[in-house]
Amino acid sequence: MLFSLPELNAAGQKLIRIPAEVDVPVTPRMLAVLDTQPMQRLRSISQLGLVSYVYPGAVHSRFEHSLGVYRLACLTLQHLISSDASFAEQITDDDLKTFLLSALLHDIGHWPYCHAIEDLRLPEFPTHESIARSLICDLPLSQIIETQWQVSPESVASLISSTRGADSQPTVLRNLLSGPVDIDKMDYLQRDSHHAGVPYGRNFDVGRLISSLCIGVDRQSIAITEKGKTAAEMMVFARYVMFSEVYWHHAVRSATAMLQRLVYALRDSFPTSEWLMQTEHDFSDRVLELSVAQPDTRRLALALWGRQRELYKRLAQFTLSDSPEVFAAIARRPYAELVRLSGLLAERLSRGLPTPLHPLDIIIDAPPVKLEVQFNVDVRQSASHNSTSAFVSLAEVSPVVRALATEQFDSFVKRVRIFIAPHRATDLHVTAADVTQMLLEICA
Repeated sequence: MLFSLPELNAAGQKLIRIPAEVDVPVTPRMLAVLDTQPMQRLRSISQLGLVSYVYPGAVHSRFEHSLGVYRLACLTLQHLISSDASFAEQITDDDLKTFLLSALLHDIGHWPYCHAIEDLRLPEFPTHESIARSLICDLPLSQIIETQWQVSPESVASLISSTRGADSQPTVLRNLLSGPVDIDKMDYLQRDSHHAGVPYGRNFDVGRLISSLCIGVDRQSIAITEKGKTAAEMMVFARYVMFSEVYWHHAVRSATAMLQRLVYALRDSFPTSEWLMQTEHDFSDRVLELSVAQPDTRRLALALWGRQRELYKRLAQFTLSDSPEVFAAIARRPYAELVRLSGLLAERLSRGLPTPLHPLDIIIDAPPVKLEVQFNVDVRQSASHNSTSAFVSLAEVSPVVRALATEQFDSFVKRVRIFIAPHRATDLHVTAADVTQMLLEICA
């Protein structure tokens, strides 16, 4: 089976070079997918969006990331087919092709600043998975998938979204694409770290981790052998530090909070169909244009995308460990509630000021409703593939994983922060204790 798909035999194939100095084998039918407009659009969608405001090198695209995930999909399939009989027994050629296409197309539904806007959970905004489904099941992709790959476009979309039709697909493939140890995380942690210019996400051995992958005791989950234990521990740590120091860096979150507040304020001004297929440059230009009629919103838009960057300043921040009451009162509230609380806090902070704060002068940023995937993977401790006693949770044998991944990940890497417009920051003379008391009172 290993050599029945040309994608799993790199010999004689064309190669695409991507950072960091790796080659992605390209077959003609894979190139046909890459050349479509929906895939080429991903060249104009950055992987990390506003992270580049803090880490200037982090301007890599979702197109590059998609190639990286596809490459890991090929390597993972080659390893599992050749090393684990239980995997080969349950997988067909069509399953393999569907998985490879899903790896390549998994981000095709992304739009400008997708994750930040999805965290608002506004009903008028579709998910990127639903957009991916419509793109995959429509021309030109549907025709290429049906005629050149000879699988169902619906099956590819279902594997990406794990929705209807997914029950007919091997669960192990869904776990490889989106699970505790998946090819998406393996790529984005190292790729984001490389482009941001930080070491945190690169300090785990992807090759070692892939070579340790095996099928779990239930024949559907992904597990690792003992030789991959250290690589898995380092991946857990890499994910923890990347969230703490990059994705949830305070200045990154300031820019993100400003973007979210802008989108919320302008959400009725133009339909989602107008901007879902835009580039980030087109999106920012449109927001600036729409905000002209609203001076306060305009000021916020110019602070984010004008000629001079003016990110909001931290007024206060709260973690689960140092401020459990405030964190519990605000974290994971619906976004409309955060907007309401921001307005109430602006009113409280305005007392005694000659010029009251505008509601848009204060933004509360908090961990969103949606939680990150928890890290829960088993280790196969013996050569036996059948004994249930051979598998134990990684958390049982790893103090690193037990400390960083068995508790709720979001509560320790994500913080509640209060941001204030820079032109009003010097007007306030309040202590952290004052802000804490105000927040607890308005949340009561």
